Amino acid sequence: MIIFNYLLMCAIFSTTFLVIKIGVEAGLPPFFSAGVRFLLAGALLFLWMHWKRKASLRLLLRKEFILIGMTSTFTTFATLYWAEQHVDSGLAAILSATGPMMILIIQAVFLGKRSSRSDYIGCIIGFMGVCLLIMPKLVLEHEGVWIFSCILILIGEAAYAVGSLATRKLTFDLSEVSPITLNAVQMLYGGAALLLLSLFTEQVTMEQLQSWPAAGSILYLMAVGSMLAHSLYTWLLKATNAYFPSTWLFISPMVALGLGALLYGEHVTSSSILGSILVLFGIILMQWRGIRSRLQTRKHGTSSV
Repeated sequence: MIIFNYLLMCAIFSTTFLVIKIGVEAGLPPFFSAGVRFLLAGALLFLWMHWKRKASLRLLLRKEFILIGMTSTFTTFATLYWAEQHVDSGLAAILSATGPMMILIIQAVFLGKRSSRSDYIGCIIGFMGVCLLIMPKLVLEHEGVWIFSCILILIGEAAYAVGSLATRKLTFDLSEVSPITLNAVQMLYGGAALLLLSLFTEQVTMEQLQSWPAAGSILYLMAVGSMLAHSLYTWLLKATNAYFPSTWLFISPMVALGLGALLYGEHVTSSSILGSILVLFGIILMQWRGIRSRLQTRKHGTSSV
């Protein structure tokens, strides 16, 4: 289940950068589209779980969800949506790949948790692979708004790291609560904050929502990107650790590369092949201790039978 859910989450999340770009280029105000996406997704998930008697209204009053909603959803996606007005989706993906690195740094510096050398080496190798995948497609830019957009995405990833660590802690503090419910509540808070920001900074008209690219972007990101993929992410945080689920950020450029070659006739170069190998090797190295432990457990279980 861990492998299946991880691969499904990677497949979905890898498309979201492009879909966000499609919506923004179709004229959707970034904060509004992000807010509608997460508020509706969170509300629908929470109502469904409440109907199944797996969610209590008292959860909405817990202050922990405010922190997670403001970091994992509000800050991460406010910065990403706004920045994708000025940078391409591939660059957004490579900057977002700093998320796992920031988790390791926060754990080491602020939480006093030591990670193994293989964790750090694997993270660096994976990020090098992402750079190698995207770098040939990047165009050197010197505009101030372009640089500011890149910085914003990095700030969003720092918030994403904080939110991931807080979410993992909460999944154990509230072990009786479904990860789907936890995901729904934090999206409610984050989506509401995004819409509040939109109210004071953006002008929204009905014409902006009437095109198929705009409406389709919101629907896809709400139902598939948020309701399904984010629930899988929360489940994986509890089932594994704080940074393994975030390694999907290393996979997304590879999927974008494949979609470009398949749908738009883009060339697959030697650098893209080498980058893919580095990404996969980095992820395996980061999880090598866990993989070896699982293999040994399975081997001992088979021997005892």
